[in-house]
Amino acid sequence: MMQLKLTKTIFQFFIAFLLINSCTEKEEAKRPNILYIMTDDHTQQALHAYGHGLLDKVYFPNMDRLAKEGALFKNSFVTNSICAPSRAVLLTGKYSHINGKIDNVAPFDWDQANYPKILQASGYETALIGKIHLGGKPQGYNYSLTLPGQGNYYNPEFIKNGTEEVKFEGHCEALIPQFVIDWIDKDWDRSKPFAINYHTKAPHRNWMPEEKYMALYEDQEFAFPHNFFDDYSGRGTAAREQEMEIVNDMYWGWDMKFEKNPYTGEESRLPAPFNRMSEEQMNAWNAVYGPPNRAFLENNPTGEELAKFMYHRYLRDYLKVIKSVDDGIGLVLDYLEKQGLLENTIVIYTSDQGFFLGEHGWYDKRFMYEQSLSTPLLARYPKEIQPGTVVEGMVLNLDHAPTILDYAGISKPADMQGESWRKLAAGQSIPWRDAMYYHYYEYPGPHNVMRHYGVRTDRYKLIHFYHDVDEWEMYDLQTDPDEMNSIYGNQEYTQVQEMLHKRLEELRYQYGDSNELNLQFIGEN
Repeated sequence: MMQLKLTKTIFQFFIAFLLINSCTEKEEAKRPNILYIMTDDHTQQALHAYGHGLLDKVYFPNMDRLAKEGALFKNSFVTNSICAPSRAVLLTGKYSHINGKIDNVAPFDWDQANYPKILQASGYETALIGKIHLGGKPQGYNYSLTLPGQGNYYNPEFIKNGTEEVKFEGHCEALIPQFVIDWIDKDWDRSKPFAINYHTKAPHRNWMPEEKYMALYEDQEFAFPHNFFDDYSGRGTAAREQEMEIVNDMYWGWDMKFEKNPYTGEESRLPAPFNRMSEEQMNAWNAVYGPPNRAFLENNPTGEELAKFMYHRYLRDYLKVIKSVDDGIGLVLDYLEKQGLLENTIVIYTSDQGFFLGEHGWYDKRFMYEQSLSTPLLARYPKEIQPGTVVEGMVLNLDHAPTILDYAGISKPADMQGESWRKLAAGQSIPWRDAMYYHYYEYPGPHNVMRHYGVRTDRYKLIHFYHDVDEWEMYDLQTDPDEMNSIYGNQEYTQVQEMLHKRLEELRYQYGDSNELNLQFIGEN
């Protein structure tokens, strides 16, 4: 009798265990997968869905698909427009001065909390594939396969799980999406939801397109931005002393794809890495780039003709590498759809910051001006986000970590400084920020962009350049959307200026920031 009761008890425990395990698996199945796609230096001007006028048609159908099938965030901004700090903000949900990664040089502290660690602890299986640019061994991931530093476009090395370097043949923008698919297909534990950081190298410098797209856009003409020949007379010292002008500051090797400076015959300060390419790849390259380079050397253009050549060489290569990124996104989306995974996967697309595409005559980023400050942000999740949703609220890269945790059913830690935009994407009206705060630190350093911080509201912007200058700039984005003339000190805007100063100090106090950091920066970023 005793044995019968014991057997019955064991049986009951066994049934209970099966029921609990079954419920757990069902609950896990309900939790969404998360695919976070981050490109490098993609800007709103180079995405047709944003309607800025550069692209006269859909160049990147898979990105535009995300906008059509989900939400487009019109006012998406970064808190520090430079690669590594932006990625640190993404992971931690904290401003640069809090997470410690204020520039591209200082080490990142992987021991601090980040959202992948939190997801991992709550039952997600996590992966990081592509560029992270934070150094050290990534923490918070079941699997990582990352480019060392900036990585290379052709025949790149990757670091597996933070320790083992592996070299692959091919173009990195064809390799990375396949690595994502391979991990899901072969390594993902399907009893758990996945969370993947899918990070591309493109369109970061030096824009070396893959073979099938080398000739793409070569016959297409683009108009100069109307302020391409800006003389910077309407702004202060920082705009005049930067070193990021397409005509004056781009490298003949790295950017323009010449073997030597065509005017001096000297080696480029930073040569293009042609030595990484195979003979077949190099032959394909020379077939496309050789003829226009020879024509350039024969014609020896100057003035506006020189500017036109440099602008088109830059812009066309920039768009070519984005085309490869778009292909990769399409491959991953198609794979998820065929596997029946797409509808329960939150897909977020963004870039680590914006980029200048000839506005003010510039390339690169760093400044708090609009093209650098803003970044694309698209989100697809049919269970909550209606197709064609447009979000007007100011969303920051600071908000992505809290949002991802929110979708996973996890409360954000108290020390995360961002807010979840989940309800905004779902079309709900909720209390939201009326201003955003920005701070850039990397000076002295590459491109010579002076340190500055500032505040942006829906209409106005106030910027303080500091360290070896003390200059203020202010813009009315409604009357001067291209930020050509600072109105700081204009008596007609006295009340607005006072309001912006007050709001700036409130935000600096809220986020615990100051301008006391006095560091020296080195290196090419």
